[in-house]
Amino acid sequence: MTIDEGYIKYDIDWIPGPAPDTKGASELEACRRPLFEAGLIGEYKDLGIGYGNISRRSTGKGLFLISGTQTGHLETTNEQHYSLVTHVDVATNTVRCEGPVKASSEAMTHAAIYALSDAIEAVVHVHSKALWAQYINRLPTSDPAIAYGTPEMARDFARLYAEAGFDRSGVAVMAGHEEGLISYGPSLEVAAKRILALVLPAESEPG
Repeated sequence: MTIDEGYIKYDIDWIPGPAPDTKGASELEACRRPLFEAGLIGEYKDLGIGYGNISRRSTGKGLFLISGTQTGHLETTNEQHYSLVTHVDVATNTVRCEGPVKASSEAMTHAAIYALSDAIEAVVHVHSKALWAQYINRLPTSDPAIAYGTPEMARDFARLYAEAGFDRSGVAVMAGHEEGLISYGPSLEVAAKRILALVLPAESEPG
C-alpha cells in the first residue's frame, strides 16, 4: 500500500494564531475519542504518519473547525489541535485557515461535502483496511483514479451525492485513497456513529 496521508496537496494560506473555538474543539474531541479507540483515527507507527480527521461547522458562512494536519497520533486533543478554515477555493486548489495548527490535508474534501447541503453539520474521515475492503463499491465509492485532498476528489463527492446515493447513505468509500472512508451528518454524533456502525459487522465477518 502506498501511504500519502498527511501531505497537504493544496495551496495553504495559514494565519497562525490562538485557538479559534475552545468549545467546538471540546465537542470534536468527545466524538473523536471513540473513533481513536476503535483505531479509525491514529498513526502508521512505522512511518510516523497520522491518519483520520474530524470537523464541524462554525458560526459564519463557509467556516468550519477541523483537526490539524498530523494530529492523528494523539490519544486526546484540545483546542491547540484544531484549525478554523475560513475559505476554500476548489478551482484554484486553495485553502485559507487560522489557529495554532494548519488544517488537515483533507480540508478541501470536508469543504466540498459541506457545500452539498446546509443540513450537513459535521464530517468524519477515517482509515480502516477491513472496512475499506468490505464496503468498496457497496457503499457510494469515489473514482479510483482520484487521489485524496485534491480538487478532483472534492468534485467527485458532488457526483456521488447527486447520482450514487451518498445523499442517503451519509458514508462513502474513497477508492483512490486506500483504507479511506468518509461520513457526514446533521450533527457530530451522527457523523461519527455512521462510521462506528460499520465496525461491528466488519469485525463479525467470517475469515
